[in-house]
Amino acid sequence: MEEVYKKIKELRMKHGMTLKDLSEKTDLSVSFLSQIERGTCSLAITSLKKIADAFGVKIAYFFEEPYSANYVVKKEDQKIFKIANSDSSYIRLSGNFPERKIEPFIITLKPRQKDTEFVRHQGEEFYYVLKGSLIIRIDGKEYFLREEESIHFPSTHLHMWENPLDQEVILFSVVTPAIF
Repeated sequence: MEEVYKKIKELRMKHGMTLKDLSEKTDLSVSFLSQIERGTCSLAITSLKKIADAFGVKIAYFFEEPYSANYVVKKEDQKIFKIANSDSSYIRLSGNFPERKIEPFIITLKPRQKDTEFVRHQGEEFYYVLKGSLIIRIDGKEYFLREEESIHFPSTHLHMWENPLDQEVILFSVVTPAIF
């Protein structure tokens, strides 16, 4: 529980809040909050929920293992992975830190690979063609992209892609929200 108490104090300081400010947001007394931060009393889950809500975090935040932010992704740490029901291969390029908003990838599509259905979801998508050509269909319109061309669109529009060539296509992609 000591880590939970430390995280509460760290969040309070990070938000520039006094114990009185936190007390007003949680309806917990200043003396009780002080005891929590010092680790001299026990903490009920209902009180922890009030504190989490005051900081806009999930209760799980207080139990996650601490880690140091990792901003750099070295070549040797870039691993190829696949997503179920997709022939595409991905390399994740993003650093690791709380509250990331974007997800950059290198994506490789096989020759003649084509999505089988349109998708839509929250967020945005950006693609830059590093090698080959790509067809992207968005809301009934077709866009043909060649090497060194890009496209950026809201993911809420129905969309799908296709590699029209007999060679692989390599894309640099940035999507929101961060998914991994």
